[in-house]
Amino acid sequence: MAAYVIVELSVVDAAGYERYKALAETSVTRHGGVYRVRGGRIESVEGDPVADRVVVLEFADMAAARTWYDSPDYREALPIRSAAARTARLFFVEGVEQA
Repeated sequence: MAAYVIVELSVVDAAGYERYKALAETSVTRHGGVYRVRGGRIESVEGDPVADRVVVLEFADMAAARTWYDSPDYREALPIRSAAARTARLFFVEGVEQA
């Protein structure tokens, strides 16, 4: 069953974030992930407003998502993201089982 990594963040250093994006994209692809949302327009309809940027990644399953997140190549990118953006939330969620 597919699993998704959902991230809400606010970029504080655009140049640094561009460096992060390049490293992150390489690691996501290497681990079989696909970007489903990458910073598109946001409309908050209910609840608290979300951060300035939302990213949704799709992986084959929760194990694949966790393997990507814990991988050495993504761990290289993570400090760059931490310096370039303030993360509001990052979480994994399982998709629905397809009939």
